[in-house]
Amino acid sequence: MQSSDADRSANIKRRGVVILGSTGSIGTQALDVIATRRDLYRVLALGAGGGNLELLAEQAITFNVPCIGVANPATATELRTIVQKRWASEGRTAGGFPEILAGADAIENLATSWGEAAQSEGVDSVVVLNGITGSVGLAPTLAALSSGATLALANKESIVAGGALVRAAMTRPGQIVPVDSEHSAIAQALRSGLHHRGLTSPSLDGKSDVRRIILTASGGPFRGMRRSQLADVTPARALAHPTWDMGPVVTINSSTLMNKGLELIEAAYLFDMPAEDIVPVVHPQSVIHSMVEFHDGATIAQASPPDMRLPIALGLSWPERLDRVSTPNRWNSPVQWTFEPLDLETFPAVQVARDAVAASPLHPAVMNAANEECVAAFLQERLPYLGIVDTVVEVLGEFSGPSGILDMEAVHAAEDWARARARELIALR
Repeated sequence: MQSSDADRSANIKRRGVVILGSTGSIGTQALDVIATRRDLYRVLALGAGGGNLELLAEQAITFNVPCIGVANPATATELRTIVQKRWASEGRTAGGFPEILAGADAIENLATSWGEAAQSEGVDSVVVLNGITGSVGLAPTLAALSSGATLALANKESIVAGGALVRAAMTRPGQIVPVDSEHSAIAQALRSGLHHRGLTSPSLDGKSDVRRIILTASGGPFRGMRRSQLADVTPARALAHPTWDMGPVVTINSSTLMNKGLELIEAAYLFDMPAEDIVPVVHPQSVIHSMVEFHDGATIAQASPPDMRLPIALGLSWPERLDRVSTPNRWNSPVQWTFEPLDLETFPAVQVARDAVAASPLHPAVMNAANEECVAAFLQERLPYLGIVDTVVEVLGEFSGPSGILDMEAVHAAEDWARARARELIALR
């Protein structure tokens, strides 16, 4: 018997939400989802880097957010002025004006300081959505986990840079719900395939049943091309992704397939799987978002149109599902889905990631930091396209590995070294 929308919604307790990276692609789509279900979600805090203050102010006022934060302290005064003008234009009184945090620790503080707001708003639980881009998201990830909140994780770089630290920071099984479409698909497939074990969290309980994880990739804008054809790629061409609408860094990573390398490392940590048992495959239609293969020969796939609102919504409501988040696949007309092996000669980034995660706990952090520097240089036309991954490989080859205890200080030291060495090599090129 089909349940009504109201019946299903009754299973979801009212949740408080903290969104880190609210003005980015993930953050804005998350607020789109929340706007349709204001009865289920209360936005407790919003955080952003400070590059789009008008949008952050608009979000804060639209959702009556008690607290907002910007990482760039130089923008705090301007943000306050913008919020005050918008506040006055709507005829609001001083009561309820959002608290504004600013500075290097502002975003991290937002991930932990929601307790009083959650209590006053009467929410049953809190979800921190980390939609920040880059390894700068590691500290907020660790902070959110230490607070006891559920972490809806869209910041793959924090897992890549500090996977062991993230796993150690979890206060309960299943505390992390992945938001990347691929890892959300894996979590859903695992829950379906291991339902007999009572799996309700997006983890790999009962993983002895699992043979491999199949990680799908769109192939990016240069699928089918040879390495020699990529020598003169411009930023404009690399930013023209055929399927997804993402920020510039993620889009460039998708074009080099470094994004798939990062996702492979993320999957290894999130689902406690050896990297060699995570197999990327090119699926240009981006409808099957990933698959799990079991030892009996069965493979369970999650399929939906390429719409990030679906994994975002599931990250906010897990393990329940909201109604009518995305338009489902159509089955009344012919459709064809294709799969191709990855061309590792033209796109070596996935193998680079395999080698990095096998080398040491710090090599992935070095890989990611060097890649961030290279992508920035490419977008500024200071580095040729093929130089992105080539430079990352060179930096990794010079890294001597960890010495001593793996902690945040060690991660930062490795990243700082990698960024400095990448900048030196970029200048030489």
